[in-house]
Amino acid sequence: MSKRNVLGTPALVTVAALAFGLTACGSDAQDGDRETASPSPDSAQQRPAPPEGGSGKPSGKPEEKWDGKVKVLGDGSTSYTGPQPKQPKPAKLKPGEKPPQFVVFSWDGALEGDDHLFSHFREVAEQNNAKMTFFLTGTYLLPKSKASMYKPPQHKPGESAISYATDEHIKDTLRQVRGAWLDGHEIGTHFNGHFCGPKGGGDWSAEEWKSEIRQAYSFVENWKTNTGYKNLPPLPFDYKKELVGGRAPCLEGQKNLLTAAKDFKWRYDASSPGDFQIWPSQKNGIWNFPLQLLPYPQSEKQVLSMDFNFLFNQSGDNTKGDPAKYAQWRKLTRDGYLNGFNRVYHGSRAPLFIGNHFEDWNGGIYMKAIEDVMKAVCKKDGVRCVSFKQLADWLDAQDPKVLNRMRDLDPAQVTDWSTVVK
Repeated sequence: MSKRNVLGTPALVTVAALAFGLTACGSDAQDGDRETASPSPDSAQQRPAPPEGGSGKPSGKPEEKWDGKVKVLGDGSTSYTGPQPKQPKPAKLKPGEKPPQFVVFSWDGALEGDDHLFSHFREVAEQNNAKMTFFLTGTYLLPKSKASMYKPPQHKPGESAISYATDEHIKDTLRQVRGAWLDGHEIGTHFNGHFCGPKGGGDWSAEEWKSEIRQAYSFVENWKTNTGYKNLPPLPFDYKKELVGGRAPCLEGQKNLLTAAKDFKWRYDASSPGDFQIWPSQKNGIWNFPLQLLPYPQSEKQVLSMDFNFLFNQSGDNTKGDPAKYAQWRKLTRDGYLNGFNRVYHGSRAPLFIGNHFEDWNGGIYMKAIEDVMKAVCKKDGVRCVSFKQLADWLDAQDPKVLNRMRDLDPAQVTDWSTVVK
């Protein structure tokens, strides 16, 4: 089965950000579900309200002192193998110090399909000194024969807006998730059934979100029981410690999701429907990491930082547009991401957030554009390509007053850092 067959086909959602001349959506994979993402027209006319500051200290789930022994957990699906390798140690900015330019590449769904894009981008990241966040869809580890184990809020048991994975794809995905964590990447969650619109995440109560979250944990923590693959090695992490954030399907339902996430001591959420390129703030004590508006080349538009948004500006909802335009569209996509990068790299140094899916739209040009961007930026002086969890670590280590001053900076504002970091 190809990767394409693992997806549903949602309706197109038109976004109201007409001030930017864009329609912003995304998909969970190749011909899949699309994610609504944009500020309202009103938000385009004004700066956000004063945000909450950081705590100035690490938050969330404390790391226990490791005794050097591997602890197999539950049915053997997961294990505790000590602190995650290849993690940077966050440091507080010194007076007058320019902040690093953080770039976060994140992937929704994180299935290793026939396209092998999960493994490919692990290689690209290794070559370019990058760490990333993989938002794993929990039901991608649940065999279709066991679909009824999934109890989606407001839907019948086993229902899903995306297809279940094949047995081979489950095994391949487990292999990639295991390797990615050992590489230093983060394993977050894209939840489970990818429901959007009516009866989707935007309609779910906090209690329904808690059910969805508990099931996301369960599918990772019990994959051996659910699949019968007893001879495969356990994942090398305790998911109760590893999972500290996610991105909701279609970017819907963040308000109630945040309420639910507090019970699980999550540290961040990447489900916000879009914002400007400014330094992050917190909502309800949880870091808010939204998709961002980037300058679309050769126009006055801004486009949200996700593959489908570029697709829609180029070929609408057609994932197989005019091949004669592929090279041009790839360049426009790459240049759009780089426009956003350069604006903050030479300005406020606000982190750049890029969300994508493993897909082959328009001949795979969006995957090629992302690879172009990783190669162009991740080795630049002062740049750190990190996971969302690593960024949260760094933000927690900063002086909240300094972060508040950084949030007042416009994205392209050239800054005397001695007046900000003090």
